[in-house]
Amino acid sequence: MMKKILIIQGNPVSPSYNGAIAEAYRKGAVQAGAEVRMITLNELEFNMNLEGGYRNKLPLEPDLLEAQEAIKWAEHLVWVFPIWWGGPPALFKGFIDRIFMPGYAFKYHKGKLFPDQLLKGRTARMITTMDGPNWYYKWFQGEPAHKMMKISTFALTGIKPVRITPVDLVGKQSEEQRKKWLEKIEQLGRKMN
Repeated sequence: MMKKILIIQGNPVSPSYNGAIAEAYRKGAVQAGAEVRMITLNELEFNMNLEGGYRNKLPLEPDLLEAQEAIKWAEHLVWVFPIWWGGPPALFKGFIDRIFMPGYAFKYHKGKLFPDQLLKGRTARMITTMDGPNWYYKWFQGEPAHKMMKISTFALTGIKPVRITPVDLVGKQSEEQRKKWLEKIEQLGRKMN
């Protein structure tokens, strides 16, 4: 059976190494027989600001409605984004804020502590890039972007398991090292996890 994979590339800069990573994963997954769709966030048109919060929600733009449909379609979500100042770029965070809405990603019920997880049945992989060393990000900074996505976003909405692939020291890597990382990412795509 063909696996349905959605890759969401969240670097607002184009072209980027994140784009090359997303393409490497896509290539591997297609070679393994997956049906793959890709969303490149900097190509979408939407207001990143959740104006009005959950009470006076902005209507979703067509690009966000299509993204929600793609997430519902997918069995496995691959999130590729850089770590900036410990977290994801504003474009990436704005995308999450706008589409992971009550009624779509989760639903609270009066008197219940935890919500219904409306995205259950999906798995995820995060591939993050950073200029610093991963050990520093993990042990000294506490992995804020990884925790935000894995615990605060995916766990709340039912997406699990979530695997994380940190690509560190990106600005200090040689072309050969970058190429090796792309080969590793392509292998992850072939495994479709």
